Amino acid sequence: MRRVKTAVFPVGGLGTRFLPATKSMPKEMLPIANKPIIQYAYEEAKAAGIEKFIFVTGRNKNAINNHFDHAYELESKLDEKNKSQELNEVMGWLPQAGQVAFVRQQKPLGLGHSIWCARNFIAHDEAFIVILADEMMMQSRGSKKNFLGEMIDLYYKKEESASVVAVDEIKMKDSNKYGIIKIAGEEKIVDMIEKPKLENAPSNLAITGRYILQPEIFEYLSKFEIGSGGEIQLTDAMKAMCKNFPYYYKKIDEVRFDCGNVLGYLEANIAFAINNDMVRDEVKKILKKYL
Repeated sequence: MRRVKTAVFPVGGLGTRFLPATKSMPKEMLPIANKPIIQYAYEEAKAAGIEKFIFVTGRNKNAINNHFDHAYELESKLDEKNKSQELNEVMGWLPQAGQVAFVRQQKPLGLGHSIWCARNFIAHDEAFIVILADEMMMQSRGSKKNFLGEMIDLYYKKEESASVVAVDEIKMKDSNKYGIIKIAGEEKIVDMIEKPKLENAPSNLAITGRYILQPEIFEYLSKFEIGSGGEIQLTDAMKAMCKNFPYYYKKIDEVRFDCGNVLGYLEANIAFAINNDMVRDEVKKILKKYL
């Protein structure tokens, strides 16, 4: 069975929905509480057993590189003042040397192109994970394994050439915002379509930001076929690939936030704050004040 130890994070987008905030700061560095979105995604992958992390970045994304590196002056100051908790928040979670790679996506040509840019960092016999950081998950209290870990468990139960994608149930009227799958039998995908009109949607199951893919996907992405929005779409490549390789789905059982838009981002901030025992009561007072 092809092991899953590598995660690809496509973080090269322009973040236009958050302008002017993202004019000089990556969308992925926007904070949910006191932690940036991209760190949540990284920690989710690490908790699921991932050992190698590939970030596909773009221009003006150096803040992401710096966030995953040591800040020696800051660390020194915190150490001098015996601020051990703050020091741990700065460096206690950092990956080990050699676990992280940064690849530049020179043109914003879509999600499919972003993943294709990571092709030389994936072994020819290695399955890998793709995580869209702005699709955030909140792990249930008391849960021993996060959703990504459950996806990996499902993957290992399937045939060696299988891929697995995460899906969530949506309102049918929103089908034109997502890649939608067509299913046959338990967990099996037989077709998918990117952002279909309501009348063309084969189900209400939308692909939502977590993928376990076989390296053969790069052959389909290398055709550079232009799809919805004038971009190279991952869904189109998977659609072609699923005719020759098995694809399965796993429905999300955690709370999901679409932080790719302002309202979803605000909701995530509120939800994570309320889920924090240290600030929950004060946050509720603030909400009550304005409601």
